[in-house]
Amino acid sequence: MQKVKIIITGPESTGKTTLAKQLAEHYKTIWLPEYARTYVENLNRPYNYNDIEKIAEKQILLEEEYFKNANKILFVDTGLIITKIWFTQVFKKYPSWLDNSIKTQKPDLYLLCNYDLPWISDSVRENGSDNKRQYLFRLYQKEIEKNKFKYKIISKLGKERLNSAIKIIDKIIY
Repeated sequence: MQKVKIIITGPESTGKTTLAKQLAEHYKTIWLPEYARTYVENLNRPYNYNDIEKIAEKQILLEEEYFKNANKILFVDTGLIITKIWFTQVFKKYPSWLDNSIKTQKPDLYLLCNYDLPWISDSVRENGSDNKRQYLFRLYQKEIEKNKFKYKIISKLGKERLNSAIKIIDKIIY
């Protein structure tokens, strides 16, 4: 079987990291943590346009590196679509090379996490209202569809959320 790349995306505080960790453990493989979180948490100033561009460039390199080392499946926490939407929401523009990079990511599947989990605030989250989370969810969904990527929406809570994702993935890899 060839390797599979699954990108887990969705609005803030929708369980992407938890799901990526759980799925990697279940399938005995690795997952790529969200680089943007690490980068922004370590800034001693507000982020700017150039910071997000550096985040996107590093995300691409990390994804390639992790994919080589994955066992059957690589789970990616977030991905470049979130970065593109972040650029457009905050700066009303994004680097021209980003669309091509999104197309060349070639994920086998996107798991789009629904905003049905309760919001949990932290130092880097900016979009906590239900209206904003719903709005961003729709933007991610439109971008995934525009690029003709296969995707499934992940809903439910706790173990049910994980089991839902496992059922979807098993149909792809078995």
